[in-house]
Amino acid sequence: MVRSFSGQPPKPGAVEAVLAAARRAPGAGNTDGWDVVVLEGAEQTAAFWEATTTAEWRGRSRRWPGLSRAPVVLCVFADPGAYLDRYGEPDKAESGLGPRGEAVGPRDEATGGGAETWPVPFWFVDSGFAVLLMLLAVVETGMGACFLGNFRGEAELIGALGVPAGRVYIGAVLLGEPGGEDPASASLSRSRREDSEVFHRGRW
Repeated sequence: MVRSFSGQPPKPGAVEAVLAAARRAPGAGNTDGWDVVVLEGAEQTAAFWEATTTAEWRGRSRRWPGLSRAPVVLCVFADPGAYLDRYGEPDKAESGLGPRGEAVGPRDEATGGGAETWPVPFWFVDSGFAVLLMLLAVVETGMGACFLGNFRGEAELIGALGVPAGRVYIGAVLLGEPGGEDPASASLSRSRREDSEVFHRGRW
């Protein structure tokens, strides 16, 4: 993850290549239930930072200067309602996960109600697949990138970007040419578990 950018715009075609890679992500039921708002240039990315950060955070964050120079911000949104609709279609109805399925109950149009009863929210899984392909594609373009999770300002960001009701903000991919000081994360001091602790063969 690169958390400090030079501010230089990406090479022509680079952003399109990253977005094209995301479109190759696998998706449950071929639902296609995620969207990306592409923000390019300081004027557009300012709306993202205004919604998702505070003056207090910007003042104390060691990473703010480097992050703020990212020339492109890709805001990823999931659409739970699309999955409820898809899994109510004839070929998926037996799953019980559609808008009329007993496992889900009545659908709330504003929130995609019933989504909390899914054993695994496929919309989060599929959005994660798309984000990972974006990050891998950025490496291929020679740029740097990082993923910023959703910590604050979801409603403000949705309003600022004109996102339709019912969408859930997943997080953002920042990309651009690396540059400037990139303070090391305290998380790097945590060692990774051994493979033998992670992979369980035959049973746990």
